[in-house]
Amino acid sequence: MPGKGIKAGLVERPRLPTGQGRIEAIDLARGIAIALMILSHTVSGLLGIRQVPDWGMVPIHLLTKFSSSLFIVVFGIALAVAFLPRAGEPGWPQRRLKLILRGVEVLFWYKVLTVVEMLPLYAPEDILDTLLYQRFPIWVEILGFYAIALLWLPWVLPLWRRLPLWSRLVLPVAIALVAGWLERHASFWGIEPLKAILVEDDDHYAWGQLSRLPLVMVGLLIGEATLRGYWQPVARRRLVLGLAAAGGLMLLAFLALALGAAEREPYDALMAVAWNQGKHPPELPFMLFSLGGALVILALCLLGGEPAAAALRPITVIGSDALKAFIFHIVVIFGVFRFLLEAWQVYAYPQVLGIGLALVLATAGWIALTGWLRERR
Repeated sequence: MPGKGIKAGLVERPRLPTGQGRIEAIDLARGIAIALMILSHTVSGLLGIRQVPDWGMVPIHLLTKFSSSLFIVVFGIALAVAFLPRAGEPGWPQRRLKLILRGVEVLFWYKVLTVVEMLPLYAPEDILDTLLYQRFPIWVEILGFYAIALLWLPWVLPLWRRLPLWSRLVLPVAIALVAGWLERHASFWGIEPLKAILVEDDDHYAWGQLSRLPLVMVGLLIGEATLRGYWQPVARRRLVLGLAAAGGLMLLAFLALALGAAEREPYDALMAVAWNQGKHPPELPFMLFSLGGALVILALCLLGGEPAAAALRPITVIGSDALKAFIFHIVVIFGVFRFLLEAWQVYAYPQVLGIGLALVLATAGWIALTGWLRERR
């Protein structure tokens, strides 16, 4: 007779708690990622990176490099908190369908916003090629990553939940190494868009499913730890200290690489990151800086908890509805400023920064307004 805890030859893992309500600290972290993204998109979309003065690149534009890694990690955390405890259970097919339909919704808006982004800049045939995955947009491409991820990740979440802890800790590193090898050595039958979608390509601006999957897995691990310990003060402090220590070590490793490069001063290394060197495809120095900063920000958000989320309410509101925030700021930057007002390189850098900060607040206001109207119905 099989012993307790044994079923179908597998050791059952302890049941994950389902939480005690919405964790606003996660909304705050996601909101910070989106706010940094809005600031970056405003500058690059209305002025252009080449027009930014050095004092704008470091430190202002440098800090926005935390955004992408933070956004993807929080995506994994949200999956773990909201869906992982129910993965593989009797009601899972309905929840899986909900995630897949969300992926279809994101895919729809990805295509719509691709047109919005490209309309002021490109000919119709170029836009059509992009819609058919012959090329990729820049500012909205992150939505393409999430859309595809939401179509296939729901099918593997039950498997992830059943894996032993050691394998879940090893998998992010293993997949990052495999994705890097494939990016450098695999031809993908000469289909560049396929390579870009899976592991990224030098000639295409895309977020690879495999190359960014380790960040999602890191988020899943953090999300499980958050579910187990967020409402317990001692466990929460340990989680915060662990995240802060991991992020700090990554930033120190980035500085060590910068100091070890004989041909480059540390400031040059910071400037290279600000210029997106090593972002697509991902390279070690950029990822150490981006993920390290993301983990530090996440630790601070979890440390501050609900009081910090309340104190930074506009940022938290943005993080509560990421898709709506993304749609709104892209439409304003490219549909209103670039297309209707023809405001390309019309404003100086300080003015563009001001527009970006105002757009962050306007995005929060739009989400709050539409939420209030929905409740009034």
